[in-house]
Amino acid sequence: MSWIDTLKFDSNGLIPAVIQEESTGNVLMVAWMNRQSIEMTIQTGKTHFWSRSRQKYWMKGEESGHVQIVKEISFDCDADVLLIKVEQKGVACHEGYKSCFFRSVDLKNGEVKINQERLINPADVYKKK
Repeated sequence: MSWIDTLKFDSNGLIPAVIQEESTGNVLMVAWMNRQSIEMTIQTGKTHFWSRSRQKYWMKGEESGHVQIVKEISFDCDADVLLIKVEQKGVACHEGYKSCFFRSVDLKNGEVKINQERLINPADVYKKK
């Protein structure tokens, strides 16, 4: 029995994966994985996910070149969330930020502010579909 068999996938066979930059501890993104994308991640050493909107597999950086090199995979006590520590090459966010969590809320007045510098222009990296 593989450790993957101990994971608790949802009714669609998916499990959320929190992607964390190993060197800083910053959360870069959250995405969905299924058994096959976990196996692909292990085989290649790069993160692979299941796109719920496009209904297909994708490797982080397949279009942009901003890949994630997997350093560690762990899971929580309930076995229903993955934590994947990576070395991020380039930016993680398709909007051009290092992390997808580039917005924060001021708890005093409810205003949303950008908390990171945009590092790339997405139009320069991603082709129009």
